[in-house]
Amino acid sequence: MDKNEIEVDIKVPNQTRYLSLIGRIGEDIAKELDRYGGDRETLAYHINLVLTEAMVNAIKHANAGDPDKMVHIYINISDQDLMIRVYDSGQGFDINTIPAPDFDTLEDRGRGIFIIKSLMDTVRYAKVADGNVLEMTKCLRTSFPPPAQVTPGLWPDLSA
Repeated sequence: MDKNEIEVDIKVPNQTRYLSLIGRIGEDIAKELDRYGGDRETLAYHINLVLTEAMVNAIKHANAGDPDKMVHIYINISDQDLMIRVYDSGQGFDINTIPAPDFDTLEDRGRGIFIIKSLMDTVRYAKVADGNVLEMTKCLRTSFPPPAQVTPGLWPDLSA
């Protein structure tokens, strides 16, 4: 691990009462990133939002609201990127088949993934040893990154 690298590894019960705690942790980390040349307040809000949305998906959909399951959140900040992994123990899904939400209706399905893809630079969802992982990365360089790319497939190295 690089001396400028930050790692946060958290496991919480599969309950929505922990959403604001995890969101605030991500937000507070982002506010302290001196290496980020952009607007840290906006970055902090975005990180809080994507963490909250990813956890809601893990708790309600992947883990089916089972209070005996856990949600595992891993955050890694390097000089270049802020990467978040949210692990679940559900059946998984193909992230590329989630349609954009219909904003003319009040239907909530699909909005979380849409928000995450809109705010992060890369978004991936794949199977790992004991379930699945949603990996979201935000480039910390001040140049403008390309739009989010969703990469399907399996990655053998995501169990860290």
